[in-house]
Amino acid sequence: MDDTTTLEGFRAETRAWLEANCPPEMRQPLRGEEDYCWGGRRASFQSEAQRLWLQRLGERGWTVPTWPREYGGGGLSPAEAALLQQELRALGCRPALWSFGIWMLGPALLKFGNEAQKREHLPKIARGEIRWCQGYSEPNAGSDLASLATRAEDRGDHYLVNGQKIWTSYADQADWIFCLVRTDSAAKKHTGISFVLFDMASPGVSTKLITLISGKSPFCETFFDNVRVEKHNLVGQPGGGWDVAKYLLTHEREMIGAIGERTQSQPLGAMAAQSLGRDASGRLDDPVLRARIAEFEVDEAAFRALMQRFGEQARAKQAHGAFSSALKYYGAELNKRRQELIISALGSGALESDAVAARDWLRSKANSIEGGTSEVQLNVIAKRILELPGA
Repeated sequence: MDDTTTLEGFRAETRAWLEANCPPEMRQPLRGEEDYCWGGRRASFQSEAQRLWLQRLGERGWTVPTWPREYGGGGLSPAEAALLQQELRALGCRPALWSFGIWMLGPALLKFGNEAQKREHLPKIARGEIRWCQGYSEPNAGSDLASLATRAEDRGDHYLVNGQKIWTSYADQADWIFCLVRTDSAAKKHTGISFVLFDMASPGVSTKLITLISGKSPFCETFFDNVRVEKHNLVGQPGGGWDVAKYLLTHEREMIGAIGERTQSQPLGAMAAQSLGRDASGRLDDPVLRARIAEFEVDEAAFRALMQRFGEQARAKQAHGAFSSALKYYGAELNKRRQELIISALGSGALESDAVAARDWLRSKANSIEGGTSEVQLNVIAKRILELPGA
């Protein structure tokens, strides 16, 4: 039997399983953040269908289809995983789980974690049992992350962590944190950093919400006051955290870049025509906005092709190591344009303070800051991809 026949058999089996196991409610378009399932110890499911969908996909390992089976994954080949994603999209299946553990920590543990850490944390991530947050940025260490000051004092069998993180997404709802700390103050700033994991319920951990201009926010300030972190929760070597951090950031930037893909069920042109009216030819009755939307949709299609190409190169281990910066920049700027066009398409009513569109528009301004500013990404692209002189 050749590979094509085998893959088509896998596709048929996958389609049949999804049709039998994805509840109809989980095949409806996402209406907003209220439909996201983050899992965790304190998970609150919107419906029984949402809980069942996570349970079924998690048991099959398909929340992380390419992870090894022994770590809770599906053990699928890249080609099989691509077919799975095609069938999920074809059926309109919602993501069963949104997870920083899957998008960021998991890949880092697979590369840098020891066997005990992989077996302890990865299956719980795959099943949505533990919700993670990221402890990177600090009040005086944002784009210059290596200037971080949160310190971890060596106390023999454990570290004692003191300091502060900021812009910690969903820290108030997370169960565990993956955190960069300074373990050697005498070393050069990049080489004195370590990567540790610890429970957010540990004594000495506290959080405070940061309210954004949109009136809502996932962000928190996070404080550590003599927090005990066991040595077995150190990932990699002492002082080797920068290598782990850089690897994880590539996955974070890919995740943020993905916001450039369209998620609204209705095309922008149809949304605008419904709100602003049509001309005698049935087109949007605003030629300037019509041209802006057309230009945007061409760029949106180009980005979709770029994401597909990058995925194929990554699966073949041929992707440039810095290309995640290009995806992050392109995706962030594209989503900002999308939200501005939605506001234009919906008219003045979209600016009401309680309107979802207004909140999404305001929130999108942060896309070019979080995960590394657009200016920083352009510098990375110039230096590492284009190899421009003096960059």
